[in-house]
Amino acid sequence: MSEAAKPLFAPLLALIGPTAVGKTSLALELAANFNLEIISADSRLFYCGLDIGTAKPSKAERERVPHHLIDVTTLDHPWSLADFHREATLAIEGIHERGNIPMLVGGSGQYIVAILEGWRPPPRAHSDAYRKELEQYAAREGSGALHARLVNVDPVSAERIDHRNVRRVIRALEILMLTGKPASEQRIKESPPYDILRIGLTLSRPSLYGRIDDRINAMIEAGWESEVRQLIEQGYDFKSSPLSAIGYREIAQAVQGEISLEQAVRKIQRLSRKFVRRQANWFKADDERIHWFENHEGVLEEIITLIEPWIQAHPPGVARS
Repeated sequence: MSEAAKPLFAPLLALIGPTAVGKTSLALELAANFNLEIISADSRLFYCGLDIGTAKPSKAERERVPHHLIDVTTLDHPWSLADFHREATLAIEGIHERGNIPMLVGGSGQYIVAILEGWRPPPRAHSDAYRKELEQYAAREGSGALHARLVNVDPVSAERIDHRNVRRVIRALEILMLTGKPASEQRIKESPPYDILRIGLTLSRPSLYGRIDDRINAMIEAGWESEVRQLIEQGYDFKSSPLSAIGYREIAQAVQGEISLEQAVRKIQRLSRKFVRRQANWFKADDERIHWFENHEGVLEEIITLIEPWIQAHPPGVARS
């Protein structure tokens, strides 16, 4: 390839799609075929201790190909979008320096879009004092009262954020305090410095819902109740942001005898279906930038055929700007 024909930007492959569609296994196969390193964009995989209920890649899978941003923080230290953006950007740069290609994999739409669309998340406070003050206020007065404070100063953000999501309400108030501007005005975009290839994996809703149900049953059989029981014994608050992952609160209710396991499973199935519909809002079927593939036997070969010339166009040492 001539110098003039070389890509201007370093490569970034993105593998996106709804929960349980099969991204993890496909990512492993793609990484085995090319010099790819996987960067997780699943916001619950960041946390140590959330393994079974998040379908976290196994130790063997992570040893098979390099993975990044899995088990990188604890439940006591939740990550924000800004934390993810910073660490994902560093991971991408490191992978490029090693002459490999990063593959962003996940279903957390906001986190993926932040990288692919060049968002610049607002800064975080250097001190936890203001955040703790707001947490104490919410605990004392209720989440609705805290949300009312946001309504008064940033009604646009308040409209987007459920009052029960105390962490996001606090973050919106913190952004206003730090910058003097509402969080709703803080979403700054810049052209990302990558040559991005977007691969979307999909299934029909009935097939996807069936896979979700099967995965929930497999998680139960793998010891999800024991994992949750251990978190309860360690004193974790299931209203915290990391434990808002679908299923953990419901399994905790079953473990504590508030509902039956069968009721918990039905609630998890219902919430998972709602989550799939929300994910579809982030990645539209008619988005021409996304190459959509239905997950079926032979899909790996189809995707390899698509990405092989793109991979070949990015030999080690291409432009990094």
